[in-house]
Amino acid sequence: MSIKTNKMASMPVRQLVLSMAFPAMISMSIQAMYNIVDSIYVSRISEEALTAVSLAFPLQLLIVALMAGTGAGVTSLISRRLGEKNHQAASYAASHGLMINAVYSVSMMILGLFFARRLVSLFTSDLYLIDLTTQYISIIMIFSFGRLMSQAGMSILQGTGDMIRPMKAMLIGAISNIILDPILIFGWFGLPALGIRGAAIATILGQMLSFSYIIIVLSRGKPEVHLIVKGFKPDKGILKDIYIVGLPGIIMQSLASVMISVFNIILISFTPTAVAVLGIYFKLQSIIIMPMFGLAQGYMPIMGFNYGAKNKARMIQALKTTLMLGVAFMTLGTIILVGFPVPLLRLFDASEEMITLGVPALRRVAMGLPIAAAGITFSVTFQAIGKGYVSLIASFIRQMIVILPVAYLLSRIVGLSGVWFSFFIAEIVAIVIIGPWLIKELRRTFKLWQEQEAHQLMSHGEQTVKEVIQES
Repeated sequence: MSIKTNKMASMPVRQLVLSMAFPAMISMSIQAMYNIVDSIYVSRISEEALTAVSLAFPLQLLIVALMAGTGAGVTSLISRRLGEKNHQAASYAASHGLMINAVYSVSMMILGLFFARRLVSLFTSDLYLIDLTTQYISIIMIFSFGRLMSQAGMSILQGTGDMIRPMKAMLIGAISNIILDPILIFGWFGLPALGIRGAAIATILGQMLSFSYIIIVLSRGKPEVHLIVKGFKPDKGILKDIYIVGLPGIIMQSLASVMISVFNIILISFTPTAVAVLGIYFKLQSIIIMPMFGLAQGYMPIMGFNYGAKNKARMIQALKTTLMLGVAFMTLGTIILVGFPVPLLRLFDASEEMITLGVPALRRVAMGLPIAAAGITFSVTFQAIGKGYVSLIASFIRQMIVILPVAYLLSRIVGLSGVWFSFFIAEIVAIVIIGPWLIKELRRTFKLWQEQEAHQLMSHGEQTVKEVIQES
């Protein structure tokens, strides 16, 4: 076993969580910063351009759904197999992860080439907004292979406990994107001003650079896993193991896309500015919630490895440490959003109407962030132990059964100002469901392990007695 793998079994848990989560949190923070800077530059084009990017967000979430869900499945499977000391199985899981994302890339290219405008037309009938949004999202979808394939490589590395090189890959993509944004949007250094297309091109170029770095890293190999190329054949069993965790994750992220799309439809019935406000909230929220996802990324392989190794004490300690850090971080984020909504909105060249709508919106939606931290931690725990379907159930209830119906009812009873409370209500409902479920699942698992250990001890004792009798 290599040092990278051994540390998940031997390093003090609090130190381990911090050492693995910190690089992911840094890279996610940079990624979130890119999202904010990107929208700030787009807002300087026009408010319509900012609204167009907000309308495109649900379609971008489809790409995120595929890469994040499958990535969770690959990371979970690799870490569990390494915990079982089965390096060959971990290598096959890594190879399947790359193959799956290659298929996704082709699918997204087809959607971007032939169906982008039709998809955008589902969200608005405004022809100008349709044109702007299509210009942006078609480029993102056609060239999504950079993002999908780089995420596949990062998931492989994270599954082995390597969080540093995935961080570097994300930094390369995000920083290059931030640099390229104003150059391509506004036409600096003699280049043509490409407007909203420039923002999309800057994004895909950054993703391609990130992918290039990942290719270099993977080509050098890792001692824990190796990519199988010669004689590789898809294995139904491995695909099943990946999608047991990955498919619920994909569906969860896809539900987010559907939820935001329908939420935008509710908001646009009041004013397009409300759609822009929601888009700004998600950008600002990303600087808080993306590091939380980074914390979860560092936590998942620790939990998966020690689940595979049947180490109850380290599992519980990792869960408590991650939960404490997550809630504390998200509480700080809530304080910032609630305390300084106007300066934050001004970053996006907000009009007076946007500020009037945005201040109560930011404050009301942000109240649910600390609760969401616990929900994310519990959800990732289920994914780490190979039971992602529980996370899917909780996510479905939160987004489809609570947020949208509550938002619609509040829009009719209270008006636009009441719609924003639906997020807070949904977070409470989700945690009430997934929290007790996780406690019950862990207790059942630990009891099973205890019974298995007792049975093994009895069997070993009986074997020892037989050996003594035979010798005498």
